[in-house]
Amino acid sequence: MDSSFVANSQETLARDTSSVSEFWQEKYRNEAGKNWDKFYNRNKTNFFKDRHWTDREFEELRPGHVFSESKPVLLELGCGVGNFIWPLIERNKDIRVYACDFSPRAVNFVKANENYTEERCTAFVCDITQDRLADTIPPHSVDIVSSIYVLSALPPEKQAAAISNIVEILKPGGRVLLRDYGLYDLAQLRFKAGHKLDDNLYVRQDGTLSYYFSTERLHELFARHGGLVEQENKYVFKKLVNAKKGIDSVRVFVQARFQAPLDATGDNVLAPANAESIDRDYDIVIDDPTVSLSNE
Repeated sequence: MDSSFVANSQETLARDTSSVSEFWQEKYRNEAGKNWDKFYNRNKTNFFKDRHWTDREFEELRPGHVFSESKPVLLELGCGVGNFIWPLIERNKDIRVYACDFSPRAVNFVKANENYTEERCTAFVCDITQDRLADTIPPHSVDIVSSIYVLSALPPEKQAAAISNIVEILKPGGRVLLRDYGLYDLAQLRFKAGHKLDDNLYVRQDGTLSYYFSTERLHELFARHGGLVEQENKYVFKKLVNAKKGIDSVRVFVQARFQAPLDATGDNVLAPANAESIDRDYDIVIDDPTVSLSNE
């Protein structure tokens, strides 16, 4: 990251010296799933757009990719109402999907979708920080685990348990594909006083949590704790331009690939994906000041 950007961001965050009481700290952390269930009760299937971009960023999701020459099995973490699933199974006719979420309402929306068939998809309720994935999915049977803006919804003290859970169902050579909120993202810098629960952990107005990742934190979770091999781990920057107000802002995301070792020695002989080694910068011009700056 650019040193001036980091310094300015740290200065902004340092201004927030507020604290949240121990009672509310515990309540927000313990009721993460409950608050997401309320979110889907309010918003139904209308909040997030379908994620048509995922196979552009992650070539493993494309039909016929050499990574999975047979019909691949994918687990989507935090499936919500299916905004990742439906574009994927439409374009990739071979893929078999497991989809889980800790919101029962979200899972019911997935099952009620006209595109849902049990031959292609199995949706189930699961809190990945405490419910064993292997109770639903055979151990070491999944080629790809997708985690798109999911781990940020978990408090940091529960993230390692989620990684251990994922590793148990991942095939040798299987990959985790991750996109999430990055450290010093615009959304983090815009939180008002009284929303910070811990370093890089915030609570939104609706009670849902948002954690902002450094690449070092991802390496700690997946490589050091989970024993996976890091293939890609970087920040992705998106420059937002509000033409009417003359304001430039920066969204920061993390994007990563981690792969399960192929054998007991921890060796990884599969070639890494064709990933760029440098951070990318996009310019997005926003003419309408009411347009959301979300990239979920």
